[in-house]
Amino acid sequence: MNIQFIQKLTLLDYPGYVACTVFLHGCNLRCPFCHNAGLVTRAPEGRIEESELYAFLESRKGLIDGVCISGGEPLISDDVFNILYKVKSLGYKVKIDTNGFFPARLRRAIDEGLCDYVAMDLKNSAEKYPETCGIQNLDISPVLESISILKEGRVDYEFRTTVSLPYHTPQDLVEASKLIAGAKNYFLQSFKDSGDIIKNGCKAMCEADLRAAANAISAYVPSVKLRGM
Repeated sequence: MNIQFIQKLTLLDYPGYVACTVFLHGCNLRCPFCHNAGLVTRAPEGRIEESELYAFLESRKGLIDGVCISGGEPLISDDVFNILYKVKSLGYKVKIDTNGFFPARLRRAIDEGLCDYVAMDLKNSAEKYPETCGIQNLDISPVLESISILKEGRVDYEFRTTVSLPYHTPQDLVEASKLIAGAKNYFLQSFKDSGDIIKNGCKAMCEADLRAAANAISAYVPSVKLRGM
């Protein structure tokens, strides 16, 4: 895997734990509001060797509890399992961030005990998935399979949607929530411009509309919360 960056300390990325976040290059989607465009649309700018990551983790034993594997899309390649095996062998809890398009790898990670928490992006309603992901004629059946895998409850998980205008309306969010009806946790994340997004013109939805959407969503997912407000 091409490791591009290590955020050496985060109190936010892994709920309930002090962690670091490992950012891997590459993604199968082109979401206009993606805040890590450099990991998606541009060629890798150097790399961090896996040995450097493992040396860092050895030095942080007892200081951090978990490792978030993010991207990009970390499950885009089987190579991610080399990292997962090693990180787990070092005694860390592992969180995987994923867009849900690689259900076979997600299931393998769960089956082999290589992750403790999964945060899966729910991009939009089924109708608006292609536009929101920046891919025409997009088949979302893998996403639906990943949703089913997580709802089996064999690993702790959350679903989350980064809400960005003009790609989301409150009704879109309600329709999206129906895809995960009965899920454990759902977070609506307000878009923030990182300065490195894929397409200009994205904006945050106003808080009143987000709260109205969350209230309507609670009929399908009882635990719905706002992030980034």
